[in-house]
Amino acid sequence: MKVKKEIKNGFYIFICIGVFFLLMEFLGLSNLFYLRLINTVFVVYAVNDTLKYRIAHGKKNFVSNAVAALTTSGIGVFLSVLGLLIYSYLRGGDEYINNLSKTFLFGGNPSINMYCLTLFFEGMAASLIVTMLLMLYYNNKFAAD
Repeated sequence: MKVKKEIKNGFYIFICIGVFFLLMEFLGLSNLFYLRLINTVFVVYAVNDTLKYRIAHGKKNFVSNAVAALTTSGIGVFLSVLGLLIYSYLRGGDEYINNLSKTFLFGGNPSINMYCLTLFFEGMAASLIVTMLLMLYYNNKFAAD
């Protein structure tokens, strides 16, 4: 059974973001919110890889490629937020979340669940933006009706 490219690249996003955030924490840089923007590079790379693969294999339908791109990034976001949820509970729960950067989306003291839910919606919004931008970039490569 062959694993779909969307699942492979979604898992790739999860692994890259996980390693990146663990490295940031190990180096003591996890409180610098602007370094977290680098995870966008992983998402753009994986979604672009999915789209290039589909186009190279003759799948040029705009809508199905957009769905594949959203699936790729959605899997990556879901697994990354799930990983953060598990990691946060292993590191002390709400106390760990309160130690993360205060400048990242939140005011006050969010719970782990609220933090992860907000990150999920923020990640999905970013995924939608990345998908739209890449679909516009590849627009001239799709078959016109």
